[in-house]
Amino acid sequence: MIAHPGSGPQAGAGEWSPHEDFSRVFDAHFAEIHRYIARRLDTQTADDLAADTFLIAFRDRERFDPARGGIRPWLYGIATNLLARHRRDEVRRWRALSRTAAGDDQEGPEGAVTARVSAQQVTGRLAGALAGLAKRDRDVVLLLALGDLSHAETAAALGVPYGTVASRLNRARKQLRKALGDVNPLKEALDG
Repeated sequence: MIAHPGSGPQAGAGEWSPHEDFSRVFDAHFAEIHRYIARRLDTQTADDLAADTFLIAFRDRERFDPARGGIRPWLYGIATNLLARHRRDEVRRWRALSRTAAGDDQEGPEGAVTARVSAQQVTGRLAGALAGLAKRDRDVVLLLALGDLSHAETAAALGVPYGTVASRLNRARKQLRKALGDVNPLKEALDG
């Protein structure tokens, strides 16, 4: 893999410049970017958007500035910008997941068993709460949670200062906590 300033311990050895073989960047980061997009959207859309992410990165590789951060946050920034174009579909999906999970309680014995599965309970409640967040706050939460980026990498991906990431995350946590009724759905599911 390729190491870049601010890209974290998983990057490996070596530096990349826009004049080198771009296939190294693709090989090192495609699966991770695809996984991030697929966790926010469906797999087919992730196929397209991940490919578009690398197409844009390849086309704009001369604009990559290692002084602003590593290649990984730069790719996540491109992916997040592409996801923003799909914002309406994403919000519709979160709301649909929320309605689907809420409707499972009314399907008889099978629905009762399904409702006891904590992952589904959490998904429905959390999906509805995520849909209610402002896009900029949701992007921070999902880059940290699904992309497994650090605060610094999230800041680089979104092109905002580190402190902005921290304040957006703080605001999102408060809104999620309030939307979930001041209950941690993960703790509630474990306590069962």
